[in-house]
Amino acid sequence: MLQIISLIILLIICFFLIVMFIDCNRFITTVYEIESKKIGREFTVVLLSDLHNKSFGVQNEKLLKAIDELSPDAVITAGDMITAQRSEKYKIAASFMEKLAAKYPVYYGMGNHEHCVGEEPDRFGDIYEKYMEILYKAGIEPLINENVSLPSANIKVCGLQMDRRRYYGKFIKKAMPENYLTGILGKADRNSFQILIAHNPDYFEDYAKWGADLVVSGHVHGGLMQLPVLGGVISPKLTLFPKYDGGKFEYGNSVMLLSRGLGTHTLPIRIFNPGELVFVRLKPQA
Repeated sequence: MLQIISLIILLIICFFLIVMFIDCNRFITTVYEIESKKIGREFTVVLLSDLHNKSFGVQNEKLLKAIDELSPDAVITAGDMITAQRSEKYKIAASFMEKLAAKYPVYYGMGNHEHCVGEEPDRFGDIYEKYMEILYKAGIEPLINENVSLPSANIKVCGLQMDRRRYYGKFIKKAMPENYLTGILGKADRNSFQILIAHNPDYFEDYAKWGADLVVSGHVHGGLMQLPVLGGVISPKLTLFPKYDGGKFEYGNSVMLLSRGLGTHTLPIRIFNPGELVFVRLKPQA
């Protein structure tokens, strides 16, 4: 009897290891449609998040092909395209971003990993400067607490980089002061369709109160493992079954699209939770 139980346990472990290997090396495409009276014309966007130096195929050829098939008007990154580590692996993400920028306008929002590498050169050397130099040469100017206008569609895109040490801590979500976002971003443009790139989804309600019509986020990696009904299992701040794990959420008049990301770091785990490429159709409301 003990041998049978041991065999069953071994088979279960092998099953999960196989699923984890497969899900860590594939991605799916999720499509959303967002309508608003503010939007001037149909505008399509591919949302990328949490690549963490992952490559799908040689030089990310599989990911690039999938994006080309969607033929978006622009690409938005919601942060953590690189991983905070002292290595040359950042060149994987850098090369991918160069290829994207040669074909599409790219609006780059920063994640906690880019932020960390930039803040701590004593740990990471000059990786941040090298990575930023590649982005700028490719024509990508990361949006660090600033807006860019897309007048033909009446859209504004704003990239948020908030205090990493306060708002990315473990276990507890620290409250955000009422005027914090206005203080670093200025006021939201109420006459344009305001997109906010905010890597950490935990503060969606604060983003909505600031005036974001659409929030695009990442960071949570889908909770590492997806369970029926319960959803994602664990968040980056080490809390179980996070409220925001992936998908579409609404608060007041605001919508948040939370990508489950593409890569992994530290814990290379994805179970029933493949990487996600997000395609968004922004349409004028009749």
